[in-house]
Amino acid sequence: MPRPRPSRAVEALSAVLLLALSTACGSRLPESDFESDGRTTPSATAGAPLRVGIITSATSPVGGNAFTGPRDGAKAWFDRLNARGGIDGRPVEVRLCDDGGSGVGNNECVHQLIDEDEVVALVATTALDYAGASRVSRARVPDIGGQPIGAAYDTWPHLYGIYGSLAPRDGTTGWDGKQYGGTEVYRYFKREHGARTAAVVSYNQAVSAAYARLVERGLRAEGYKVVTEQVDFALPNFRAVAADLKEQGADLVFDAIDGHGNAQLCKAMDDVGAEVTAKVTNVQNWTSAVPDDYKDSPRCRNALWATGSSRNFEDTDHEAVREFRDATEGLKTHSQWQLEGWAAAMWFTEAARSCAQEGVTRACVDDFMNRSEGYTADGLLVPVRFERLAEPPRTRRTCVSVARWQDGKGWVSQGDMNDTCFDVPQLPYEQ
Repeated sequence: MPRPRPSRAVEALSAVLLLALSTACGSRLPESDFESDGRTTPSATAGAPLRVGIITSATSPVGGNAFTGPRDGAKAWFDRLNARGGIDGRPVEVRLCDDGGSGVGNNECVHQLIDEDEVVALVATTALDYAGASRVSRARVPDIGGQPIGAAYDTWPHLYGIYGSLAPRDGTTGWDGKQYGGTEVYRYFKREHGARTAAVVSYNQAVSAAYARLVERGLRAEGYKVVTEQVDFALPNFRAVAADLKEQGADLVFDAIDGHGNAQLCKAMDDVGAEVTAKVTNVQNWTSAVPDDYKDSPRCRNALWATGSSRNFEDTDHEAVREFRDATEGLKTHSQWQLEGWAAAMWFTEAARSCAQEGVTRACVDDFMNRSEGYTADGLLVPVRFERLAEPPRTRRTCVSVARWQDGKGWVSQGDMNDTCFDVPQLPYEQ
């Protein structure tokens, strides 16, 4: 079934967005401005490389390596693909561009890759400020499997975020400027663990507070008692928050704070003896670096849970995960974002292979992406679809991938993601 994923996008990147760096989506343009049909893109002869572009905010105000996971996963896929002969004998030539986390840099990357390098597609875009999104759309360049940090993937045609979209994508975000997301994560902890009281921790900063309100609304829709905690962004007193969490008897802790703040919060929780069923983190923090990041908080560390829409990167009983891990064994750390970048590159590859008869063009790849079939990347993703619904859905059946951290075992999957599914309300929000 079609599944909207905008709330997961916000969830995955709340820690970054709280830094109040805006994500520009460009001004709305009429459909008549989308003049290129994509079929005039030079189509290389047999054996010549296929060029793809990867835009990453590899250097940005939020620090190095915050956004590089999808890039590294996609590049690992293409390296292995080329070692096996490429796509119908054509190697994939990957053109990387670091936009520096700025709108100006992003527009420069878009110009370089689309106009000068003439890439057939963008893959695994992970941009703090996707200011060039409208330009990508006007050029009808398919952008495949990007991480939807802002609203671009629910705004523009020809952009295909890793979690899918049901929005019209006609130049206006979502439906009349509002996006919709489900309450499946909150339903999961209520059903599986009997959770009834949830705390939401945020900074006294606009974007952090806005995300916290979204979480609070979803929790209340699922019948939780909600405890709100806010700390000063410049001088956070996490010990006071931890003491109140203990006093309030919170079962769950959600947050709208950065990774460093999360580690400090966990340490404070250990220091005051605040025990919870789950300290719920997100896809961006679903990494193998947990022992280092949370080295000072063993109790809280072992209460970390992560939720998402892709198969746990440590689930090596699954063949597709084993292949990913084998190809990325040389990386210092592993992460869920790397696996999703790998899946994005696989998605492009299948699209390009579908173009064998007419040649690999932007238009042909785009046609593949617009199919109504759910894409799973050999089981790595909960089925992803792109449809254009005239009205937002009131409810959807949504599946969720869940894992918890255990020292000595790493991230342990909590059931199969394709079986952990809920019929949940879809709530509106604005970015």
